[in-house]
Amino acid sequence: MHYRILTNVLKPEKPKTLTPEQLIPGCSKQERFAQGQLYALLAPKMFVVCLRYSRTREEAEECLQEGFMKVFTCIDQFKNSGAFEGWIRKIMVNCALQKYRNKPILYAIPHSDIMETDTMSPEEITSILSAKELIKIIQLLSPAYRMVFNLYVFEGMKHKEIAEVLGITEGTSKSNLSDARRILQKMVTNNISSANPNISYL
Repeated sequence: MHYRILTNVLKPEKPKTLTPEQLIPGCSKQERFAQGQLYALLAPKMFVVCLRYSRTREEAEECLQEGFMKVFTCIDQFKNSGAFEGWIRKIMVNCALQKYRNKPILYAIPHSDIMETDTMSPEEITSILSAKELIKIIQLLSPAYRMVFNLYVFEGMKHKEIAEVLGITEGTSKSNLSDARRILQKMVTNNISSANPNISYL
């Protein structure tokens, strides 16, 4: 009985998991442990963000690494005026947008085979699919469509903001979103039909 009490007293406590905000001072001092902890905590979430903006997993991994390098070098610029995780997310999105801007082809060519019918709203599209399925079909969009769709749906930006960020007109932003919705709806419909070949959706 005494042995059990003694072992419980002497048993070292597990180190407490720090929150991202608690790791800021250590990261500001360029402490590797704090940086590693912050990466371990937020990399999975931020990788999902990078995947949505990237064509391939490799592109997303590259974006994630570049994003965290920027986080660690610019962490003193975070002024506690908002959520720390949200600040990091913006850095990831900006890294993805910079890669997009550096590509030679920035504008999507309208698809003539897209039917001018009623389309699902972005909310309907995202509610039908699992997170993995959604990422896969978003990655199939052209870069111009993918950027506008992500900024509008996931970042909550207005067309005016999107136009400024991407260097396009508001009309182009609206057109790209509309085309992206139609393409995604077609992909969703084909996906459902393939999974349930005996069901008619006409």
